[in-house]
Amino acid sequence: MLNHSSAALDAGSSLKFPATADITAVAASCGARAGHATPLRHASPCPRSWPAALSVLLLAAALLLLAGCQSLGGAAAGPGSLQRAEALAQRGEHDAAAREYEKLADDNPGSAGTDYLLGAAREWLAAGRVAEARRVLAQVSGTPSTAQSAELRLLDIELLLAAGEAQRAWQQLEAAGRPREPAAQLRYHALRQKLAFATNRPAEGIRAELAREQLLTDSGAKLQARRELFAQLREASARGIKLEPTAADGDAIVRGWLELGPIAAQVERGGVAPAIAAWRARNPSHPAAELLRTDFSGPTTAGQTQPGAHVAVLLPISGRNAGAAAQIRDGLLAGYYATPAASRPDLRFYDTGATSVAEALIDAQRAGAEFVIGPLTREEVIAAADATVRRPPLLALNFLAPEAAAPQNFYQYALSPEDEARLVARRALADGRRRAVALVPEGDWGTRVLSAFRSELESGGGQVLDAVSYAAGRNDYSDPIQTVLRLKESQTRQKRLESALGTTLAFQPRRRADIELLFTPAPSATARQLRPQLRFHFAGDLPAYATSDAYEPGLSGNADLDGLLFPDMPWMLGMPGTAERLRSATLEAWGPDVRGRGRLYAFGYDAWLIYQGLRSAGRGTMAPVDGATGRLWLDAERRVRRDLDWAQIRNGLPRALDGAGGT
Repeated sequence: MLNHSSAALDAGSSLKFPATADITAVAASCGARAGHATPLRHASPCPRSWPAALSVLLLAAALLLLAGCQSLGGAAAGPGSLQRAEALAQRGEHDAAAREYEKLADDNPGSAGTDYLLGAAREWLAAGRVAEARRVLAQVSGTPSTAQSAELRLLDIELLLAAGEAQRAWQQLEAAGRPREPAAQLRYHALRQKLAFATNRPAEGIRAELAREQLLTDSGAKLQARRELFAQLREASARGIKLEPTAADGDAIVRGWLELGPIAAQVERGGVAPAIAAWRARNPSHPAAELLRTDFSGPTTAGQTQPGAHVAVLLPISGRNAGAAAQIRDGLLAGYYATPAASRPDLRFYDTGATSVAEALIDAQRAGAEFVIGPLTREEVIAAADATVRRPPLLALNFLAPEAAAPQNFYQYALSPEDEARLVARRALADGRRRAVALVPEGDWGTRVLSAFRSELESGGGQVLDAVSYAAGRNDYSDPIQTVLRLKESQTRQKRLESALGTTLAFQPRRRADIELLFTPAPSATARQLRPQLRFHFAGDLPAYATSDAYEPGLSGNADLDGLLFPDMPWMLGMPGTAERLRSATLEAWGPDVRGRGRLYAFGYDAWLIYQGLRSAGRGTMAPVDGATGRLWLDAERRVRRDLDWAQIRNGLPRALDGAGGT
């Protein structure tokens, strides 16, 4: 620098140096190149009487200040560097990156300069500096290439979004179509994702993110893209945007993300661990499962963690039994999260709707399961009993056939209608009613329930006088009712007598006189039709008993059931005790909305209580449990039996009765 100054002086000593007071003005003017209107003030000439050395020193100081000037964003002086621009952008220093790109554009005219201007506009937009982005784009000249034209369209659309014209921006993006270059496609899908959420199209936003992921090769970048989508879903749900799973059009991945949105909106308030665990169980192979595993703790799905001691839950999470499995799973999770955190084991779900029971048991055993809850369906329970694989103790959620011997450490728990039918028989006997007639639905369920009722009633000295089956789902049950009450025989006698007397008689049919009770097990919809028709056919005064299936709370037609006697679980009847504890656990785990949390939900909750009871008491034994589905105890065959509460419908509501007839 000094050599350069000396040469200048030797050339005629005609240079004008900045006055001392103007050195700061030179430094202040450094921002003018970046587009700011700060004029460079000219220095007054140095007095010729100053020593040459002092002049040289002043010039050196000025040049040093100029060399040290930086742009407003902090970029170094000198020629632009693409490597520096990209590094600044990656660190999130978008203002500095934009200025670096502008310097590159100044140094590289033509097509390369256009590329750098586009890069600068992108960075200004990323920094939220919309006016600067417009200024840079106005400098683009010449004929852009196909790729540059595509990028210009995307930037124009992004400018519309930044100006609050999201709907117009969406329309222009739809008209523009997807570009062909991979880099431009990444930008296109990212912008489409942003626009979709801005215009209340969450399903389209999810699809755009999935398309982005197809172009990303780095696993870290994919995880970050999922985090961005999670945040967008959380914000959309918090804004009241409906995230309808039906918008997925059968796409399980899109549906899973839509289901996750409302959960994401609750994350900051806490208390969503059960919902996350339930989502994981429903969507074991969903791409968001990795995100939840990374960012959240709690129960997992098989294959998501390293082997280790845990409780394995085998449920048909997918397939035709998924609805029932979901209710059981949610109840089980309510029990799990009601357990003090220090006492909770690891919990993992295995989907028997997607794999066989034998394979699930092998996977659970290899992963370190210490106990198994499930499987659910009768066929799955038989498969679990027949499996030759080595397995830990197991609590099946259904019963084997009565004559089937269970393997060692094989416990069984079910909401058995046959057990309820036996309870009905015992209650009737305790009430002093021994002679019954039965109306049951056609099919296996009705046959099994009638057989259990008959066996228990007859073992106690009672008798089923007659039983008639009917096809459920009809509106008129007059024929089976008249048959079982023998009203047709009464009508036949009337006609015979009128024929003999040759006159018409005033006549009211009479039912058989030896009936002491009616047994009418049926689904609630059928039961609400049977009861009025029984009254019409002169049987309204007969005591009528049913299983719990006849009653479904909250239905307006329950008044038609008035007089019906039935056993049910404390949870459904709102009884004190464990039902209250389950309500508290439900509030804690799932919030105040308990709609749809019926018998299977309580069943799942009690399955967790039974597991805890078996673990506490030691293998092969369990102290009685005051459960939400009844008072639970273990019989000699390691089956969990239930004693239920009794109720009678009055004015459409169940009224608690005493416990006569219980075990």
